[in-house]
Amino acid sequence: MKRIVITAALAIAAIGSAHAASIAGLQNTGVAANGDIGAAGSGDTHYTLSAASSDTTITNTVPVITNDSQWPINPWLANSTTSKWITPTSSQGQTFDAWSAGTYTYTLSFDLTGYNASTASFVGRLAADNAVTVKLNNNVISTATGFTDWASFSANSGFVSGVNTLDFVVTNWQQNGGNPTGLRVEFSSSNIAAVPEPETYAMLLGGLGLLGFIARRRKAA
Repeated sequence: MKRIVITAALAIAAIGSAHAASIAGLQNTGVAANGDIGAAGSGDTHYTLSAASSDTTITNTVPVITNDSQWPINPWLANSTTSKWITPTSSQGQTFDAWSAGTYTYTLSFDLTGYNASTASFVGRLAADNAVTVKLNNNVISTATGFTDWASFSANSGFVSGVNTLDFVVTNWQQNGGNPTGLRVEFSSSNIAAVPEPETYAMLLGGLGLLGFIARRRKAA
């Protein structure tokens, strides 16, 4: 009897321990492929770029990590060892959208295969020049404006099994000169529960079944 109780308890513990995972693939902007902070001028390959500038043709699909000491860093929030600004081109101070606003979509994908998508959540903060709309799987979860301070964003629903997408749609307002654009994102926490293996469920059900069988026999005795 004692061994059966231990078996059931271990199975329950195995299921509960699956709730400790964080979401892989939620990367801050400005991080290199190896996970270290990226070098200025290199591409941030965690994000893809789709740009619709009103006056500039942008052919690259990978945003560029900024230099810590070049304009517009200050007035933009200073880069750090945690994240950096990313921009549409390697010329981070380049002027865009002199006559009408442009949009720049930075997309981050992450895969929840093998996890329970209904348990997923994350919390982060961001800044943008000039405004940003955040979409999780094409559903708006946050909006913010400004590049001199952080704005928070988060999600605890709207995730799907398999590949998920986070779109940061940056709008660069019209200005004739001195009009760069960029995005900064940091994730502070995330959580996701793994889907327990079939043998874990089998262990739990088997242990509980034996407990019930023994209880019935004792009652009948």
